Amino acid sequence: MNSFGRIFRVNVFGESHGESVGVNIDGIPAGIPLKQEDFLYDLGRRKAGAKGTTPRKEDDLPFLKSGVFNDHTTGAPITILFENNNTRSADYAKLREFPRPGHADFVATQKFGGFEDYRGGGHFSGRLTLNLVAAGVIAKKILGDKIQVNATLKEVGGFADAEEGLAAAIAAKDSVGGIVECTVDGLPIGLGEPFFDSVESNIAHAAFAIPAIKGIEFGAGFAAAKMKGLEHNDPIIDASGKTATNNAGGIVGGITNGNQLVFRVAVKPTSSTPKDQQTLNITSGEVETFSVKGRHDLCIALRVPVVLEAITAMVLADFMMLETRIPRIIK
Repeated sequence: MNSFGRIFRVNVFGESHGESVGVNIDGIPAGIPLKQEDFLYDLGRRKAGAKGTTPRKEDDLPFLKSGVFNDHTTGAPITILFENNNTRSADYAKLREFPRPGHADFVATQKFGGFEDYRGGGHFSGRLTLNLVAAGVIAKKILGDKIQVNATLKEVGGFADAEEGLAAAIAAKDSVGGIVECTVDGLPIGLGEPFFDSVESNIAHAAFAIPAIKGIEFGAGFAAAKMKGLEHNDPIIDASGKTATNNAGGIVGGITNGNQLVFRVAVKPTSSTPKDQQTLNITSGEVETFSVKGRHDLCIALRVPVVLEAITAMVLADFMMLETRIPRIIK
């Protein structure tokens, strides 16, 4: 449900307009230096306020409530809280009548019988990606400097230039999606298990926990369907496993092969578009015109790169610990 991982285990909690959101992380080795300041760079990359993002601004300061003593991890679970201070819940009052297309409003009400916190999307909100970024900061520390995880924005609204894509969206007075690519360098050969616990399976599982992700591809991805076998195969050129090409994206048989891990995700347009929409009015039982009020991202993809890095680091840290490549105490 709200937990992911086997040894490095992440549990997220909270709602967008509740008192706080937070994360509890189990399986962290003892001895890792960890302060509030260590989180600020990646949390800042996720923050709103830039062009194309929501005007809702929060401090996003992580409060470490357990598992850290004398600025080092203790080996016990770490709990981190983020306060919600800049909420405008009144913007969402009318949404009880109009479940927003593209959002979880309707299905959440059906699943939880109307008891769910609907404000700002509640537990389904992108606000909870704060938790993932925080877990990712710790996962990156576990992986160390030799394994580098980097994600970049490749497209906005079909344009390679983000500014061009945003300008087109602003001109249309509508939201847009995008494509984000993630690469990982320095991975050892042998991470992952066949079939259900392949590296692709676990990364895909975690990636789809990020709200708005609608597709994922590794290496050549969907382009592989148009390639010939000889063209797609990656010739091994030395005893380290290095390949001449990397159409497999660094994973063969579900297992890392020592080459760069490469994958991309498709991020849908923000569902809360300023345009008028048609949807069911639960009270009247009729389909009516309505518009979404409140503060929303023009393009969610702008804030996805750091979140994608975080879930990737989470998955890889878990695999490294399963392979006993990470000790229980890090000095």
